[in-house]
Amino acid sequence: MRSSLRGRHPGRLAAFLESCSDLGPVGGVVADAGDWEQTCRAVSRADRFLGGIDVAVANAGFSAPGDLADGDPDRWRDMVLTNVYGPAILAKAALPQLMENRGHMVLIGSTAGRKVYPGNLYTATKWAVAGYAESLRQQLVGSGVRVLHIAPGHVDTPLWEQAPDAAIQPESVAEAMLWALSQPAGVDISDVTVRATGQAF
Repeated sequence: MRSSLRGRHPGRLAAFLESCSDLGPVGGVVADAGDWEQTCRAVSRADRFLGGIDVAVANAGFSAPGDLADGDPDRWRDMVLTNVYGPAILAKAALPQLMENRGHMVLIGSTAGRKVYPGNLYTATKWAVAGYAESLRQQLVGSGVRVLHIAPGHVDTPLWEQAPDAAIQPESVAEAMLWALSQPAGVDISDVTVRATGQAF
């Protein structure tokens, strides 16, 4: 199975691609998820490398430090471009191929898009992802393209300085996504929440 990835940091992308060397052909391109032209180039390269795109996954995202009173507005701009604008432009760029192949558009949200953390703009960006996913799903009814929104809870990743006690591994999120993608053509799993046992929300 071929895969193609994009990342903003060349060193991290190269290291990740090296770690995937035993998984079959995996391509990669340096691109900013919040940049339209770079996204278009990344999708075009992925299309050539893969021979068509069946699944596009909008997974880029980060949380800016600080709250709504003392946070850095420049970091807010970057976060909104990555977390909200990024999934929208990836879907726009990939839709021609997804419609041709009756594929899947996957948007990674968060349980923070179900509830809010006090004074945290990140939660608003994840509410936006949930709303965008459902809006896109409704727009594409009848096209054969399925839209999957996954809302993970606490995941043990570098996003946390110290991972919460109730946290799942990234592989658990990937397995949930693969389960949803493996459903037959007549089944549309459009919204999945996956949490660690014991997470409060």
